[in-house]
Amino acid sequence: MTRVVVTGVGVISAAGNAPEPFWDALLAAKPLFAEARATPGTGILAAEVLAEPDWDGLGVKASSCDRSALFAVYAARQALARAGLEPPFESPDRVAVILGNGAGGVCSVEEQYVRRYEQAQTRVHPMTVAKAMVSSSASWVSMATGARGPCFVTSSACASAAHAIGTALQFLRAGLADVAVAGGVEASLSNGALRAWDAMKIMSSTACRPFARGRDGLILSEGAGVLVLETKEHAARRGARATVELAGFGSNADAGNLFAPDVEGMAAAVRLALADAGLSPADIAYVNAHGTGTAANDKAETEALTAVFGAGRAPPVSSIKGVAGHGLGAAGGIEAVATVMAMERGVAPPTANFDAADPDCPLDCIPNVPREMAIPAALSNSFAFGGLNASLAFRRI
Repeated sequence: MTRVVVTGVGVISAAGNAPEPFWDALLAAKPLFAEARATPGTGILAAEVLAEPDWDGLGVKASSCDRSALFAVYAARQALARAGLEPPFESPDRVAVILGNGAGGVCSVEEQYVRRYEQAQTRVHPMTVAKAMVSSSASWVSMATGARGPCFVTSSACASAAHAIGTALQFLRAGLADVAVAGGVEASLSNGALRAWDAMKIMSSTACRPFARGRDGLILSEGAGVLVLETKEHAARRGARATVELAGFGSNADAGNLFAPDVEGMAAAVRLALADAGLSPADIAYVNAHGTGTAANDKAETEALTAVFGAGRAPPVSSIKGVAGHGLGAAGGIEAVATVMAMERGVAPPTANFDAADPDCPLDCIPNVPREMAIPAALSNSFAFGGLNASLAFRRI
């Protein structure tokens, strides 16, 4: 079987606009939540990209792009630069772009609703359709870099990015590309979207506390996380440095409740990833959990990991959402970047805001302080509304 390696990572998030500041923020375990700019006076919290970079030089016209597309191009170009694959590519037809995105250009659409109905303007912006398309982020990355291989977006709520990365793995294994820009992006912190999430009564008004006793909900965020994946042969041929392999992918559906997590479905996805990677549960040293900070999700994920690893035998687990928030369609990409960086550095990021252990979540959650440890193999989990489960298995080379 063709082996696939990670040769570059890129990220933009509330925790930082490059891998190094992002990583430092995760290790500091300080939450980056504040009242959302789109909903002043409501108390609705979010983790926003406040220190926006200069969008000039990305190779796209910023005014024609939704915020999500700008995030995607920024993170993709960053990851390609770190991989030593800045365009123009030698074989652009062999470079794929596969991204996850949950909501598309929801902020752009809402801006035009305000323009039409609140401001009573008769015309909306002529780029509204292009900005709204869920697929636009992948298209803009392709156009900005010249990548001419398979190019599309997967949209499966909070599992979107993990599905994109797993699909890229399969494309590379199948010989349909030599390189893939894969990950996830989201920029959906609009007034309407935030109020819709708030209406579900699953958002915290204080802090996201994954797996901790007294946790009371998630906090939404925005950003992008991107990996550059290559076949091992292609990376070796050009002398690229790679220390982490994307070894396996598991994906399934609960075929049950739209919102309630299913332990059996979660566990099955993890087992599929392990089997695809040729790994046993005993090989896994660390799990980057989905860990949303909601009572139901964290309990179910704990039970799923217990089903896979055995009672009291799960490896150390952490969730970065206590710092960076829940990136929805971007979450699996941002968390894959964190997982790869943890393996490269031999440090597991902590679970922030972990005040007290919850008997319903008997895991080693790496509370509040990073842990130095060898990580020869790791999992990154994404479990989405709609009963859509995805798990990625990584291995040190």
